[in-house]
Amino acid sequence: MTDLFLTPRLKEILPKVKAFLMEEIMPYEADFLNGNLKEVYAELDKKREKIRQLGLWGLHLPEEMGGLGLSLCEFGQVSEVLAYTPLGHYTFNCQAPDIGNFELLHMFGTPEQKKNYMQPLADGKIRSCFSMTEPEFAGSNPIWLGTTAVRENGHYVINGHKWFTSSADGASFAIVMAVTNPDAAPHKRASMIIVPLDNPGFKFIRNIKIMGEAGELHASHAEVRYENCTVPASNLIGHEGQGFELAQHRLGPGRIHHCMRWIGIAERSLELMCQRAVARELNPNEPLATKQVVMHWIAESRAEINAARLMVLDTARQIDEKGAAAVRNEISTIKFFVANIMLKVVDRAIQTHGALGITEDTVLSFFYRHERGARIYDGADEVHKDSLAKRILKAYMPAKVGVE
Repeated sequence: MTDLFLTPRLKEILPKVKAFLMEEIMPYEADFLNGNLKEVYAELDKKREKIRQLGLWGLHLPEEMGGLGLSLCEFGQVSEVLAYTPLGHYTFNCQAPDIGNFELLHMFGTPEQKKNYMQPLADGKIRSCFSMTEPEFAGSNPIWLGTTAVRENGHYVINGHKWFTSSADGASFAIVMAVTNPDAAPHKRASMIIVPLDNPGFKFIRNIKIMGEAGELHASHAEVRYENCTVPASNLIGHEGQGFELAQHRLGPGRIHHCMRWIGIAERSLELMCQRAVARELNPNEPLATKQVVMHWIAESRAEINAARLMVLDTARQIDEKGAAAVRNEISTIKFFVANIMLKVVDRAIQTHGALGITEDTVLSFFYRHERGARIYDGADEVHKDSLAKRILKAYMPAKVGVE
């Protein structure tokens, strides 16, 4: 962690968050990794009351809602610490997709939507999911959607097929991206609509297996169908055709959250790599840490993590000051850069551990399974690189001369 972006209140908050993480949450990690999810989540829900008592609840919430009112740059640094374990963000109630859905409702929700959905979400009483990606279309472009929402008699009737509706298992509502205006321009066709998951038109199909692991509850990715799923028109967020715009509002800060979480994962992996290198003896007089290849992995990881952190926090600072639209290039850059750094460090740590690294005796195999998707979701690396390069090259293109 660099002091460059530390604020006075972060200097007070971060040690408390770290201490709680190590003392109260880490002891449950082994049970979580070995599949005892329901029991672990039940215990973590009890820990939330202690977090309230410590004055650490609502790290992402505005002060008028009883939160700490952290800026995006400040929250990013807390997010890195919470990512040290897969249980951190959930216990502090600032996990994806709930944090993104909260931000969306806070900015664009009606008073009724805020009362019925946003406030219970902020209080940790319910969970939510975000339903955009479809198996029939590339998820890298949110204007390609087959799900429709037709307005009839003051209601929307939703039909469509979604997958990677993450955390739908046990959630109370979904925010669904659906086409409401099929004849409009591509970026004006879709809208976002709230769907309570007890709606008879919502069909939960399965938790998708990710590299052999289906997951459950919050740690899951669902395939679902909407079959004549009817909800009041008042469940529309914003206005019709605003779905793509809302998605962009959600994704800018969301990518900061993801990137800082990845940096936390990389830090944990580097720590485990160093511990293993020092402890593992190849023979009584030669620990693994003396091997030059491992020394190079450690040095490269340290440099890459430091560089990634500075890039992300600088981008977060710029979003706080100028808004996400003004730093599109920086947001695209950190998305593919940090994801690759994190995955390289995790892979090096696994290699350093040898066979132990691919077991559930360390958190590394969990990181490897669950974070390989970092180069795919929220836009594949190739899409971000292509878009970034086009915007960079635009400044070098010769001006088009009009013909009289």
